Amino acid sequence: MEQRKHWWNGKWGHLARRDVYLRTDADQWHLEQRAGGAEGISRFFEYDSEDEAYEAVRGLLVGPDNWRELSARPPGLG
Repeated sequence: MEQRKHWWNGKWGHLARRDVYLRTDADQWHLEQRAGGAEGISRFFEYDSEDEAYEAVRGLLVGPDNWRELSARPPGLG
């Protein structure tokens, strides 16, 4: 599985932090919505196309948070 994108809401602390990860594996797209940092709770979604996955990401990134895209980890570090 390859991580394509990672967004973070810019807030620190397990109560405020939110992350969204977009990954792909063959023709399947995987979206993870995580609340609470590394030890937080995740929800997972699967999509059959890149367009569907990005549409879902856009829906998750709306609201008052100051979302920023973080670069994906280089191969071998993930």
